[in-house]
Amino acid sequence: MSRFAITPTPLAGLLCVQRQPLGDARGFLARLFCADELAAAGWPGPVAQVNHTRTERRGTVRGMHWQRPPAAEAKLVSCLRGAVWDVAVDLRAGSPTFLQWHAERLSADNHRALLIPPGFAHGFQALEDGVELLYLHSAPYTPACEAGADALDARLAIAWPLPVSERSPRDAAHAPLDSSFEGVVL
Repeated sequence: MSRFAITPTPLAGLLCVQRQPLGDARGFLARLFCADELAAAGWPGPVAQVNHTRTERRGTVRGMHWQRPPAAEAKLVSCLRGAVWDVAVDLRAGSPTFLQWHAERLSADNHRALLIPPGFAHGFQALEDGVELLYLHSAPYTPACEAGADALDARLAIAWPLPVSERSPRDAAHAPLDSSFEGVVL
């Protein structure tokens, strides 16, 4: 029995993963990762890193982040506490959806995750105070390959659902993507 309902989004390769929890009066069990099922959906290999984040204040935006080759990574992002507006932007050079974005509301209650392929930028906005996310990465964090774009970049035109109340100094310093940006070559 599959523990996931996997549906495509308008951006090729970006998938919504709906966990199918099994529950009774005691609570539930929800599988967060299954190598076999997610490999069939495009997960590129083993999990190289697992990260847990907490964002204290509603309205905070984190992102937009990605890693360039040779450390380009896939991410499986799940919300463990609260709710977020999770956004992925297609940065793949030559993609028909280049610079388009798609967002999903991820929450502890809706059991939804976003499977983000290599070549996408990722970020989110906290919809509640004290949100916690769990990230599974297909490649380890590699500082020499990290990259970011301004989450408020007019060229991306991401429709954040709340006023942006806070960003880290690092995220606020990311430059907008100018016309010379041709994308991530994988």
